[in-house]
Amino acid sequence: MAPTAASVSPGPGPVVPAAVHQDRVRVLHPGQGPPAAGARPGPVVYWMLRDQRLADNWALLHAASLAAESTAPFAVAFSLFPKPFLLSARRRQLGFLLRGLRRLAADAAARRLPFFLLTGGPTEIPALVRRLGASALVADFSPLRPVREALDAVVSELRQDAAGVAVHQVDAHNVVPVWAASGKLEYSARTFRGKMNKVLDEYLVEFPQLAEVVPWDREQPEDIDWDMLINTICREAEDVPEIDWCQPGEAAAMDALLGSKDGFLVKRIKSYDTDRNYPTKPAALSGLSPYLHFGHISAQRCAIEAKKRRHLSPKSVDAFLEELIIRRELADNFCYYQPHYDTLTGAWEWARKTLQDHASDKREHIYTREQLESAKTADLLWNASQLEMVHHGKMHGFMRMYWAKKILEWTSGPEEALSIAIYLNDKYHIDGRDPNGYVGCMWSICGLHDQGWKERPIFGKIRYMNYAGCKRKFDVDAYISYVKRLVAQSKKRKLDESLDSAAAAKYAKSEKD
Repeated sequence: MAPTAASVSPGPGPVVPAAVHQDRVRVLHPGQGPPAAGARPGPVVYWMLRDQRLADNWALLHAASLAAESTAPFAVAFSLFPKPFLLSARRRQLGFLLRGLRRLAADAAARRLPFFLLTGGPTEIPALVRRLGASALVADFSPLRPVREALDAVVSELRQDAAGVAVHQVDAHNVVPVWAASGKLEYSARTFRGKMNKVLDEYLVEFPQLAEVVPWDREQPEDIDWDMLINTICREAEDVPEIDWCQPGEAAAMDALLGSKDGFLVKRIKSYDTDRNYPTKPAALSGLSPYLHFGHISAQRCAIEAKKRRHLSPKSVDAFLEELIIRRELADNFCYYQPHYDTLTGAWEWARKTLQDHASDKREHIYTREQLESAKTADLLWNASQLEMVHHGKMHGFMRMYWAKKILEWTSGPEEALSIAIYLNDKYHIDGRDPNGYVGCMWSICGLHDQGWKERPIFGKIRYMNYAGCKRKFDVDAYISYVKRLVAQSKKRKLDESLDSAAAAKYAKSEKD
């Protein structure tokens, strides 16, 4: 049933006002209900994490609705994770994250919506909630372990408070909330697709207008020196250079989707069905993955706009929706229901067995992680794919499969292969540390969401790919040449940045002298 009722309560406790479908909201802690008559209503805090946007955000809409119900104000809080987790990201990802937040904070200020940036980690969330006298905390959703553990810790601490702050979670990332799409770990896209298609129309609806915001009259957020923050965090992070082919933020994301100059749905969607699997045709891809990963754009908005244009390119729009909804949300299903989503333990039993049976098979080449990271192999095509990822921050999807499968072929066993593939993926991809990345590595190396194939050395029954197959599919030499141009451009940009930094330092020194 569509969300037409005035309230929802998917967990125990009092009903809560609904701006979203009832199954999109989970009540993690019910709190103690509305304030006593005459009492000042406590504000609502939206703990933003995965969905870093103000538009088309179900979690923000739910927080605003909760606040409007009690005529209370609401605020947005974003917590940077502490260094052990935060700095497993590199300058490439952190720069994109922080520059996007800078734009978001400015947009929030323009709407008179307070934005609290917490730099000490999620442990600061309960303290903020207490200082503000909040009545409710709304968190968005991620299936990944560090985020789930942080949320569990926050809920556990808030449960101890006599004030009884309600804690809700809203899946604003998926079109169909992960727990509503399926109640179990799905075996394949085929089994998942059938369940999704039964309920998709129920959830794939236009977003409502944001409820009227009550003026904020509580503690004001501290001013943020964004230049200092970005420079400090990026300086402490491992130096993987930032990318320049896409800019962070909601406006840039919408331009990538609908811009009149090069927007995917406006200019390039027609070739998606025929050309997206050819590494020599990168313009056929949507280019939306960074924005979807950081939540700068809603997948639901992308789907709504694509469906509006389906009559123009039916096959391409259908193919895009399959990738955007079915395949992407299948990755969330896996990471949500399989706690070992990034190790061999998370593979199906048949895959673990066949990989272990062939773990000691003789390899033609054995490469170390350092050799692979430096693209020092005998395979020029594989080297090109690795360099595309290192210098461009993104590897073509078809090449990701070949890349990971060759790592299985060139390392001492499946555990090492998977570990190296995830390490490199998370280090260099702008959309690293994402369910899609973990599932991509698991599919390539561990046969996840796939079937058993003809048994062969090293791979066992895992699907096999080789150089000859790539050569039959596309112009390998053209792809290698394309990557060489990318690398040359990247090196030139890095050199220019280095010279600019040196000149700035020299000027600063002369001024000081």
